[in-house]
Amino acid sequence: MTIVLIVLGAALGAPLRYLTDRAVQARHDSVFPWGTFTVNVSGSFVLGLLAALPAHEGVMAFAGTGFCGALSTYSTFGYETLRLAEDGTRFYAVANAAASIVAGLGAAYCGMAIAQAVTG
Repeated sequence: MTIVLIVLGAALGAPLRYLTDRAVQARHDSVFPWGTFTVNVSGSFVLGLLAALPAHEGVMAFAGTGFCGALSTYSTFGYETLRLAEDGTRFYAVANAAASIVAGLGAAYCGMAIAQAVTG
């Protein structure tokens, strides 16, 4: 049953990642990968929120592992960072790495803080 929940969560997260990435990137005329940055920060926030909630094992499999795992894409982040460095835009590569790590951790922390404030 757990694998089915993970697959269902991923079936929602992956298309949402693609659509969000395309929508965000279309609004920016920059080599910085804003779309990937947005989905990774969003996924980190949701996962932080879920981790601090007293969520059922099935909810965590569906939303945490499946949905957030498919929504966020740190492998694409790594690929895009390397591509930026290889293309000679090292400033954007360093900015992407630093901002993604800081914003991802910050978003997860904010998600956990909100969940703890709501649940007491």
